[in-house]
Amino acid sequence: MKTIAAITKDPLLTNIIDRFFKDSYNVVNFSKIQSSLDYIYGSIPDIMIIDIVMGDSMTVNVLNEIKGDPIFGHLPVLAVVDDDFTVSDWDSLFIDDYVRRSSLEMELPVKVGLCVHRAERIVEVNPLTRLPGNIAINMQIQKRLDAGTVFALAYADLDYFKPYNDRYGFSRGDEVLKMLGRLILNTVKSKQPSGSFIGHIGGDDFIFITDPENMEETAAAIIDNFTKIMLTFYDHEDRIKGCIESVDREGNKRTFPLIGISIGIVHNKFKKFSHYGEMAGAASEMKKYAKISGGHCLKVDKRHLEPEITQKA
Repeated sequence: MKTIAAITKDPLLTNIIDRFFKDSYNVVNFSKIQSSLDYIYGSIPDIMIIDIVMGDSMTVNVLNEIKGDPIFGHLPVLAVVDDDFTVSDWDSLFIDDYVRRSSLEMELPVKVGLCVHRAERIVEVNPLTRLPGNIAINMQIQKRLDAGTVFALAYADLDYFKPYNDRYGFSRGDEVLKMLGRLILNTVKSKQPSGSFIGHIGGDDFIFITDPENMEETAAAIIDNFTKIMLTFYDHEDRIKGCIESVDREGNKRTFPLIGISIGIVHNKFKKFSHYGEMAGAASEMKKYAKISGGHCLKVDKRHLEPEITQKA
């Protein structure tokens, strides 16, 4: 079921939203935008309905900050405004559509439907995690390379995820992926709220971008938190054993370790990449190196360090 994040102090508007959408959407209500941030960052709703009052610059500034983030730029925002509401410069208000209070009964369901369908047509996001997909990922990397921005790119991949899927089923596997998406998003945003990016390539492959000085600490925190949380996704007897019985790719029954996570990291401080494919490929190589090194670890590409730095290492 799709989710609406409704932000308003008006009980009448809250009742109207609940009446129209309680059977077709999961409606989560907040009295002000600041209290909604943890939910929005952790779950990424399908649409925000926000009550905007003339002169409320705090709400507008926070909303624009959310929509200005490349992770949340695709999130459709429908504003509810008073009948006399005016904006001198619509470019200063990052909303996708609006409805006036006198037209709520007639227009609200239609406007919500149009906003959601428009976002689904225009923006490519992973349907499971609601994180940006491959097109957005490639654009983000290339945009930073073209601008000469120095940044670090991490490629994260799960270890022994297929045996887990085979033993527990795809629905429980999907829950693991949704948890991982939320974990990466929350960890990256807590370490670097501005200028970071998270994307879901597909399956159990994710990428995230931070400043180079933040990357290793961020990746280590993701690995540490994933290790603690992942145990809760196993049945009691498998947690006690510390392994599961499943089948390998040839159909043979084997014992497998619990799921881990491997992360490969590359940055462009010393190696200048010209194309997103080069940098993504280097990060993927480091991810594979982490896997063959035993998995459940991070590996940083140090092949392009300057000679004097290499000698000091």
